[in-house]
Amino acid sequence: MQSTVNLWPLIGVAVIIIGFVLRFNPMLIVAAAAVITAIAAHFPPEKILAAIGAGFIKTRNIPLIILLPLAVIGLLERHGLRERAQAWIASIKAATAGRLLIVYLLVRELTAAVGLTGLGGHPQMVRPLIAPMAEGATETRFGKLTDAVRYKLRAFSAATDNVGLFFGEDIFVAFGAIVLMVTFLKEAGITVEPMHVALWGIPTAISAFVIHGFRLWLLDRKLERELHGNAESQAAMHSDNNSKTGQSAAQSTTHPATGDQP
Repeated sequence: MQSTVNLWPLIGVAVIIIGFVLRFNPMLIVAAAAVITAIAAHFPPEKILAAIGAGFIKTRNIPLIILLPLAVIGLLERHGLRERAQAWIASIKAATAGRLLIVYLLVRELTAAVGLTGLGGHPQMVRPLIAPMAEGATETRFGKLTDAVRYKLRAFSAATDNVGLFFGEDIFVAFGAIVLMVTFLKEAGITVEPMHVALWGIPTAISAFVIHGFRLWLLDRKLERELHGNAESQAAMHSDNNSKTGQSAAQSTTHPATGDQP
């Protein structure tokens, strides 16, 4: 016999989509979606409040885990972390944005493959260090950057972190996604070992490194084409300003009436 399935609880998904499209507060969106889903599933009010309270009690220490590192990173940025990162990478003449991000991609994949997923990330690594270093390496080669180029470098920095983490952690046998895949396949009648799933994640991680590394190499080539002329024009303008300054200094040392040297 077939039993009817109540699909009304899925309205919570629509609430989340609409809330994010309208750019409401994320916490408000998630809370509203949870309440609406529970009401659609015919939960009594006391059970809804109990579930919300139990979830809050279980996760009340999570904000401390998230906010304390962010506070430390904020203090480091305020005292010149970004500037020091840019100055350090600018001292390496062979450094480019693409080469820097390729190295970070390799490190991110290797560390994620052994379970050290917390060593990178957007707030603690990309924003304060990797993106400023990519900008500093590009500025050293091509001079002052436009906002469009800066945003492109920041986007590539964030994407590199995502690719390295996503494909690197699939090699770690204790990763939750591997356990989920093994469980799902087992319910479908397919028995696989977690170690086999992790091993078959290695070719995928290598392919991801090669493909994204090629994209980063193309990034260097594209920046070279777009900004090389800009660097030459800035150098020519700088030399013109220096020559005009020299001429002005020479004229100022000449007597205005007779033209003789004082």
